[in-house]
Amino acid sequence: MPIATINPATGETLKTFDAHTAAQIDEAIARAYDRWRGYRSTTFAERAGWMRAAADLLEAEKDDIARTMTTEMGKTLAAAQAEALKCAKGMRFYADHAEEFLADEPADASAVGAKQAYGHYQPLGVVLAVMPWNFPLWQVIRFAAPALMAGNVGLLKHASNVPQTAVYLEDLFKRAGFPSGCFQTLLISSGQVEQVLRDHRVAAATLTGSEPAGRSVAAIAGDEIKKTVLELGGSDAYVVMPSADLEKAATVAVTARVQNNGQSCIAAKRFIVHADAYDEFSRLFVEKMKALKVGDPTQSDTDVGPLATEQGRNDVEELVDEAVKQGAQVLCGGARPEGAGWFYPPTVITAITPDMRIYLEEVFGPVASLYKVASIDEAISVANATSFGLGSNAWTTDPAEQKRFVEELEAGAVFVNGMTTSYPELPFGGIKRSGYGRELSAHGIREFCNLKSVWVG
Repeated sequence: MPIATINPATGETLKTFDAHTAAQIDEAIARAYDRWRGYRSTTFAERAGWMRAAADLLEAEKDDIARTMTTEMGKTLAAAQAEALKCAKGMRFYADHAEEFLADEPADASAVGAKQAYGHYQPLGVVLAVMPWNFPLWQVIRFAAPALMAGNVGLLKHASNVPQTAVYLEDLFKRAGFPSGCFQTLLISSGQVEQVLRDHRVAAATLTGSEPAGRSVAAIAGDEIKKTVLELGGSDAYVVMPSADLEKAATVAVTARVQNNGQSCIAAKRFIVHADAYDEFSRLFVEKMKALKVGDPTQSDTDVGPLATEQGRNDVEELVDEAVKQGAQVLCGGARPEGAGWFYPPTVITAITPDMRIYLEEVFGPVASLYKVASIDEAISVANATSFGLGSNAWTTDPAEQKRFVEELEAGAVFVNGMTTSYPELPFGGIKRSGYGRELSAHGIREFCNLKSVWVG
């Protein structure tokens, strides 16, 4: 894939970038490593001051960077503005709490025959971040804010279709006052990642992206014995039981499915509805999906913009078309519109069977799979019948059912009577083939730290 801004609403190539050479990559790594050796000794107060300054800049520039994101990957302008503000919030969260999260952890000194004993957090060093295009600011900031506040430095390999956003991020941290080299953007292809990750000066890596990309980075890092955090795909279940407020559940379901034009790892994708609620929920859900306006993402009345890439739309279309040929039923949508741009309509598909690819694979677009189940046992079984385990949703007012969903849904998160989302205050990550490790909260900032045991006699 070329490193270029290609407007997904029109298919027009707006700006191209040359990939960094091997020599330029080496220079960036050397600069990062040299900077880290001094930066790790800065105080939390110094880092917090720079981080708050970056948050202030981002907030002031939210309209401009939102237009850049919308142009590069097609999310609606309102969603892009909200993403920028969420990033500013996350940056301030770590500026406020990093020192607390990384405070020494006292141990029982007498039990180990010491005068003092405690755990001490120290940064690992240069961390490579391989990031996707779907939340081109937030995915990076939720790594960068804790990593920089911990005393690490970052190298960003962003998705090739959001290069202007990637360049903006490096500039943002520079202008906020972070020492040069603390955060650098590498304009490189996927094939150049191995060179960076195998370099002895790079201590660890984090990746948000596809399962194949995660496998590749994990294999290289494993060979080099380097720490990784992976957040990969998701095929999140959205379970609706008879006691739920069906009107509210259907309304939230639409947002949960089409947020970011349906291109979110934690978007609800499989809607598993108890038979006693199925007819009413299905009617409401389809009605609300049909009412969405698909169009120019820069217009305020647009609900769903284009998919980010032509290949992405082709993949979504292929999954739906194959399922229909095998007997699945389309309740709305299901056919690409005429005209320019990589648009695909909000779609609801049902009568899905386990032999269809759409039953097992993640659909990265505004397509909802609808299932009817006879019991809570069947609901949990269908929800867990996937190799992914990122997020999940359960709608019920029955305390016993809520307890079962919390305990038995195989996922990194369970949201009861609400939509799965990410908060700086909560750990974020998955299980199974959705990856490992955690971002956000205290857990996220500790991922790229060495917890050193200290014993003083």
